[in-house]
Order: sequence, then C-alpha cells, then structure tokens
Amino acid sequence: MAYRVLVAQFMHETNTFSKLPTTLEDYRKRWLIEGDAMVPRFTGTKNEVGGYIDAAKKYGWEPVWAGAANATPSGKLTKETWEHIRDMIVGAAKKAKAVGKLDAVCLSLHGAMVTETEDDAEGALLEALRGVVGPDVPLVATLDLHANATVKMAKNANALVSYRTYPHIDGYERAVQAAALVQEALEGKKQPRCLLVQPAMLEGADHGRTTQPGLMRDLLAKADAFEKEPGINVVSIQAGFTWADIPYTGPSIAVSHEPAAEARAKAVAAAILDEIWKRRDESSSDYRPISDAIAAARAGVGKEGPLVVADGTDNPGGGGYNDTTPVLQALIDAKVENVAFGTIFDPGTVQQAIKAGVGAEIDVVLGGHTDPSMGGPVKAKAIVKMLSDGEFKNDGPMNAGVGTSMGPTAVLRVGGIDVVTISNRIQTIDLQVFLSQGIDPCTKSVVVVKSVQHFRAAYAPIAREVILVDSGGICSPDITRLKFTKLRRPIWPLDGVNDPYAGAGARA
Repeated sequence: MAYRVLVAQFMHETNTFSKLPTTLEDYRKRWLIEGDAMVPRFTGTKNEVGGYIDAAKKYGWEPVWAGAANATPSGKLTKETWEHIRDMIVGAAKKAKAVGKLDAVCLSLHGAMVTETEDDAEGALLEALRGVVGPDVPLVATLDLHANATVKMAKNANALVSYRTYPHIDGYERAVQAAALVQEALEGKKQPRCLLVQPAMLEGADHGRTTQPGLMRDLLAKADAFEKEPGINVVSIQAGFTWADIPYTGPSIAVSHEPAAEARAKAVAAAILDEIWKRRDESSSDYRPISDAIAAARAGVGKEGPLVVADGTDNPGGGGYNDTTPVLQALIDAKVENVAFGTIFDPGTVQQAIKAGVGAEIDVVLGGHTDPSMGGPVKAKAIVKMLSDGEFKNDGPMNAGVGTSMGPTAVLRVGGIDVVTISNRIQTIDLQVFLSQGIDPCTKSVVVVKSVQHFRAAYAPIAREVILVDSGGICSPDITRLKFTKLRRPIWPLDGVNDPYAGAGARA
C-alpha cells in the first residue's frame, strides 16, 4: 500500500520594520493555491514544490496536496492571513487523518515568517501539524538559508533542510533531499530527529553568500563532511534574516540525527557555530555610494556588456518597498543614457500610462510614495513605450519555470532610461523582468536591479561590472538604524559579547 504523504508550502520572509502589512491579496499576487491545483502549477519547476512532486512520483507516494502559499517579503502577516493559510494546511492534515492514515509530511517553509500574533510562525505551524499527526510520523521542512530558525521548529520536525546556495538556486534539490530522508524513515531505515543551536549573534556567516570563496562556502564544506558520518542525516546552516525584531533573529545550526548520535550532533553544531563566531567579522559585502555607480556608468560608455547596479537597500526580496528613487534620480540628473531600470512599484502611474496609451507622453510623479523620506517621487516627462499584463515565467537559474506576475506593467522612457513600472512588488532575479517587456538587458549600457544578491545568478554572467549601492532603503546593512525591542540580549554586535553562548543568547 502506498504511503500517504501531505505536501504543503507556506513561505514569507517578514521584515518587521516594514510599514506594509502582508495580506491574503499579497499572497494571491504571487501565489495562493489550494489542494491539487499545486500540481499543474509546479510540475517541472525547479523549486521545492517541484522537487516534492517528482519525489512523490519516484517513491510511489499517495500525495495529499494541502496547498502552496508564497508572498513577496514585506511586513507582518495580518492575523486573518496567517490563520487562513495555517488552517488550509492543518485542515488538510486533519481531513487526511480522518479518512485514513497519514504517513508523513513534507513542507516548504521560509523560516523567517512573523505575524501579528506569532513571532515564530513556522514553529507554531509545525507544532500544530505535530499535534495532528502524532509524535511518530516523519515531518520534514525545507527552509530558506535566511531562516531565523527556532528550537520549536526543530522540536516538532525530524529535519530542517536549508538551502545551500545564495542566490537560492537549489530549492528543488533540498526538497529532493528532504523527501529521500522521509522515504528512509518510512521504510524503517532511519529514525531522524532534529536539534538546533543558536548563538548570541544577530548577524553571521557572511549573510550566507556563496557566489565567491569565503566563510559560507567553508562552513558548507564542513557541513558536507559531517553529513557523511554515521548517524548524521542533515546539517543545515541558517544565516538568519537581520530585519526582524523577534527573539530568534540571527544565525543557527540545525542537525538531523539518529537517536544514538545526539551527542555527536551537538558537537557538530558546536563546531560550525564556533567557526561562525571565530570569523564573525568576515564580510564579502561591498555597498558603495550611488556616486560610484554614476562614475562607473560614465566611464563605461561604449564598453561591451552592461554595468549592473544593484539597489540592495530597496530589495523587495528583503521587504524593501521597491519604489525608492535615489538611484533613478541620480541617473536622470547625470543624463546617463541607454539604461534599463527594473523595477519601480507604482500602480497609480501604471494606470496613468494605460489610460494614455503606447506612444503617449505623460507627466509622471514616479515612485517614492511608500516612504518619501527614502527618496521622494521623480517628477518628469515620460514616453509610454510598452504596456503588458506583467506575466512571465522565470528561465534563469533561480526558480526556473515558476510563473511571476508584476501585475499591469508599463515601460516608461524617462530621458535615456527605460523604467519597468509595475503593480506587484517583485525582486529582480530573472532576465525576463526585462525581456518580457521588450528590453534586452545585454544591449544596455547600464542595468539597475532591485536586489541585493539573488540577481547575480542571472545578471552576473552578462555584466561587465557589478556595483552594489546603498540608497538608504529599509534593507540597509547599517543595523544601528534598526530599533530592536524583542531581540534576545546580550547579542553581538550590538552588545559587548565575547562568548557565543553568552547569557540567554544561546538556545539549544
């Protein structure tokens, strides 16, 4: 008889410093799918749900498709949003249990979701599911590398399997890994359980960057070696998501292990944690002022390939508002030509462009509406170059085959700049942000992306140079700008901490 395995996804990276609440409508703009509709949406895609779909076929499981929900990072989930999606998943588990045995649960989570009522939303979800399925049913979850993972998550899961790449191009592989462990548990070959250790650190592990040799790659090499040991199933390193005022923010180590290997699992976690602590000052991040990007743009006129300017502090993938304007205004003031700018979130201006029509010249007040203190609206004349529904499928290394909706979209020509103006906030991770709008980024002198790191998977290969700028947005790397009230203390680097296990900071 086939094993019945529940599969569900519930993802959000919550920036608690954002003024934008996360609603059900925000999920619908990305995806909010119930039940079997998950299958046609994600079959053949290279994300976690696609990985679970393929695993179910490989192992002959009888899948119970609970639902899939994912929204662009922003502020806390409203109580209604949290409870609706939580109940969709937990309700599916209860229904499956009521009509027959439920043998396992496979989840795709982020690990940094915060709601109006839950600082540890994934921990609460896992606890609720564990209460339905009982203590002996294998329950695993994939996590984002930037999860603020918790002891409650580890206590209620048999394994937490985190991404090992940043940009995150291995979601599919992590789901396949998690499903393989579930299959071994179902066959009685393994009895996995999970532990988690979190140091007194707000930041660490170079924020998880893996595009160059350095700390995170070294840590992952250690994790790979430990996973080859008998009794050690999965060693996950979470770099944490800094922009969350909760007790659990920061890096952590999760180890899935066999019952007899608990002591060794704790030693493994400690060894990796000690390396993170020892090298806590290492950082490969190189934020530069906007003036450096303007100088590079001027110096690169006529050179092959675009200068890629990443507006990292307005990264929608970290909760950025996607409408700050300092970079755009600087390019306009400097009269830089042949620029593609992706993107500015401004639904009102998109509607203005739609009413005017392609070819029209309009007076725009573009961007800067969410928080003008981070750069007010750009007042300019713009030519409407293209209008579309903003729909495309990613074809780059990250989330290949997954559909993306920018909502109604207008390409506006402002001076020498083509601005992709959108109605749904998205991070620029795929070339289709431009290609789907009739813009070939390879032919541009400058390409601006609203992203901090994920863009590198698709854009670094075409760039003549990459510059990461700090435009003063909500995702600033300067943590002194953030006011923490719930964070565990003492903690490095905010306090005088000389021990990673200091005070209440260490959680194991």
